Amino acid sequence: MWTIRTLGLGKFNITKRSLHQKVVKGYTSVLRKDDIDTAEYYFENGLRKVKPYNFSFLFYAKVRMYGATVLNTFLREYRGRTEGYYRYAIDKGMITVNERPTTPDTILQHNDLIAHTVHRHEPPVTDKPIEIVHEDKDLFVINKPASIQVHPSGRYRHNTVIHIMRKELESKVLFPSNRLDRITSGLMLISKNPQEADRIGQEMRSGQIRKEYVCRVSGEFPRERIVCSEPIQQLAYTVNLNYVHPQGKACTTIFERLSFNGETSVVRCRPLSGRTHQIRVHLRYLGHPIANDPIYGYSTAWSERIIRGQTIHDVPAMIKTMVATAPYDYMDDDPTNTTVARCQDCNVPVPQSDPIPAQLSLWLHAYKYAGPHWTYQTPQLPVWAHDDYKHDINIIPASF
Repeated sequence: MWTIRTLGLGKFNITKRSLHQKVVKGYTSVLRKDDIDTAEYYFENGLRKVKPYNFSFLFYAKVRMYGATVLNTFLREYRGRTEGYYRYAIDKGMITVNERPTTPDTILQHNDLIAHTVHRHEPPVTDKPIEIVHEDKDLFVINKPASIQVHPSGRYRHNTVIHIMRKELESKVLFPSNRLDRITSGLMLISKNPQEADRIGQEMRSGQIRKEYVCRVSGEFPRERIVCSEPIQQLAYTVNLNYVHPQGKACTTIFERLSFNGETSVVRCRPLSGRTHQIRVHLRYLGHPIANDPIYGYSTAWSERIIRGQTIHDVPAMIKTMVATAPYDYMDDDPTNTTVARCQDCNVPVPQSDPIPAQLSLWLHAYKYAGPHWTYQTPQLPVWAHDDYKHDINIIPASF
């Protein structure tokens, strides 16, 4: 029996067997069998927010963590907090190994169980509703607003599509059959049962589902139809960087220009495969990145390292620049820093201002999905996809 204590607000018990079933891989979270009823949402300044709550993350040490220290593992794997915070959390017993207090220099071994207990402050998301485009007994088809993550992961749990829908629709379980990046908007297929999820998944894997996206890219995109079949490889999982690489996975995207306003172009994208960041990477490789892309766009500090029509030659240098300058959604949470406002319950800094709308949306929208016997599309396109859109002069990149 494992006992997980939560910052002085009680504890909960789980058996080692049930824990093993729940901690499947990575940074898996366990608080209770189903904590959806504890989610307390409120709306402010055009944003959906979640009241802070107590939570414990659990994970088994992965092979790549063996021999590394506890501190270095957290700094490398979970970059959402600073070294000062992790040292504080270890010292206060908020980070444990095998249910015992640990030190920054403890070496992780095979099958070690690491727990990280936090008073969780989820970032806000847009208050735009999740629009239901279609519903039947097996399936929801939704129009996902930009800024809302699909499923619980990382910094987001309750402020996700799955938890919001479960809370609002009183659904016990939902199965997302496709995924969109957090800052991407558009169509999603949410199955109501595993059988429907399997059916759609099979259609996806066999290439029977045709997908169409629209985006707004930098510069004047060529008038002619462009087919990009450059392979893509994940270059750094810590910063979610993917790019063209000769040893990458095969993929193809078809692009067609829809309009050009003198600064940026609206482009239709038809990915024939589903690699991570495929559309975004192929557009950057072609020299026309999505205009407000926070990773592959022209306004980043590392943009000069990405040369049109070439692979990235110095990946370590680029990653170093990204880590040093990327606008991640967290503040300096070093508990020794007394210059920021702090939560009275956990001493972690709290943001003193909300994100602006421009930071919540990538100019990429999943517009239409079509299967063997069905077609769905969003009722309208985002404002930025309109031909007469003029707010593309002083572009503010979306947030990571």
